[in-house]
Amino acid sequence: MVKVEIKYTKLFINNEWVDAVSKKTFPTINPQDETVIANVAEGDKADIDIAVEAARKAFHRYSKWRTMDASQRGLLMLKLADLMDSEAKYLAELETLDCGKPVRIAEEEVHSSAGVLRYYAGKADKILGNTIPADGECLSMTLKEPIGVCGQIIPWNYPIPMISWKIGPALAAGCTIVLKPAEQTPLTALAVAALVKEAGFPPGVVNVVPGYGPTAGAALTHHPHVDKIAFTGSTEVGKLILGAASVANLKRVTLELGGKSPLVVFNDADVEKAARIAHAAAFANGGQCCCAGTRTYVQSGIYEAFVNKAAEIANQRSVGNPFDEVDQGPQIDQEMFSKVLGYIDSGKNSGARCVAGGDRIGDKGYYIKPTVFADVQDDMQIAREEIFGPVQSILKFDTFEEVIDRANDTNYGLGAGVITNDINIAMSFAKHVRAGSIWINTYDHVTSQTPFGGFGDSGIGRELGEDGILPYLETKTITLALPKQPQF
Repeated sequence: MVKVEIKYTKLFINNEWVDAVSKKTFPTINPQDETVIANVAEGDKADIDIAVEAARKAFHRYSKWRTMDASQRGLLMLKLADLMDSEAKYLAELETLDCGKPVRIAEEEVHSSAGVLRYYAGKADKILGNTIPADGECLSMTLKEPIGVCGQIIPWNYPIPMISWKIGPALAAGCTIVLKPAEQTPLTALAVAALVKEAGFPPGVVNVVPGYGPTAGAALTHHPHVDKIAFTGSTEVGKLILGAASVANLKRVTLELGGKSPLVVFNDADVEKAARIAHAAAFANGGQCCCAGTRTYVQSGIYEAFVNKAAEIANQRSVGNPFDEVDQGPQIDQEMFSKVLGYIDSGKNSGARCVAGGDRIGDKGYYIKPTVFADVQDDMQIAREEIFGPVQSILKFDTFEEVIDRANDTNYGLGAGVITNDINIAMSFAKHVRAGSIWINTYDHVTSQTPFGGFGDSGIGRELGEDGILPYLETKTITLALPKQPQF
């Protein structure tokens, strides 16, 4: 086991490391062997109140942050990105220890997260209003202003990327932040907070309060002085947050939630290439991905060949110690481990054909064999519900019209993919499938520049790209009366 130094376990409020008001702590668990990594300060309502007040003070109209040139905000963000790159090895090892992600993938994610910060740093001094040819003797214009104090709640599956996705646009807009990391993975959020201070951000601009959803999270979403909530996580919790955001005040809300994404493979596809794309779509991050392409629809002409190749690739997938050169580490915790195994049992009991995997690995740690089911029917639980684990469901289809209807037969709409050499089929698919991202002959290709978000139960709003900064801005219209006959 790689030894990783745990440097930060307290709350980060107003650029200071502090104990929780209650003095309580909670354990964060190593999913490789189920041991306690560290005990972390457990924030709750009292701590959220203090953090929000610090963020409010930092957002005051005469504060250092609010009076800072927009270009200077961008330079601070670039400094933070550089610090993340310089600390990439440490951050990656800390991430791997806390969430079980293979360390080489974690390090790649640190660098890509720094790239997100650089993208939004470049937008900080390019937030533009308009002049408007309004009717009447007047001059009208708009200003784009920061919305205010932002509560941001991030998940455990991509902790560092989710930090950058959240704080990047908020900082570029000029907002201040209270961020609550997932209770399963608080360590890297605190490590990034230390870099925020080192980069030179004024006190109160970024605050990090670890804690549990029903306490710290609920206090943040209900707080009357929080102007916006950004949440990534389950649809069930997203609905609770949407309701909470209207209790004390009407908060702006963006939600990036669950998915049950279809990936459709047509007869003209190269079977091996398609199977490898589909494998990555279903098994990336151990299947712990909101837009995972876990409903794999394959046209009948190549169905059996595809199933055989999918099973072969899954059986070759290496699973083990994430500090080694493996493709997949453990699942995040006992709850999700048991949930995934329950879905695997459901697939077997409902008559799906298990052609790879189907069981845990060993008797210690949360390791699950990459599992492939063939002959899956649309009404099976494994075809309808988000599993969030290394399970691929392969379904057969015959016609284009049929598979479009089946792909859309879900409350989710986060992502979708199609593999075909026919541009007409590809673009017709992109037009008719209801999802926020459509990938053609690739899958899960997400960059700083491309908006990401979903339809229906997959959420509200978009992150990344130009669209990602809009929820952090208010539009102010200014109208100036002009004299009808100016006297000079």
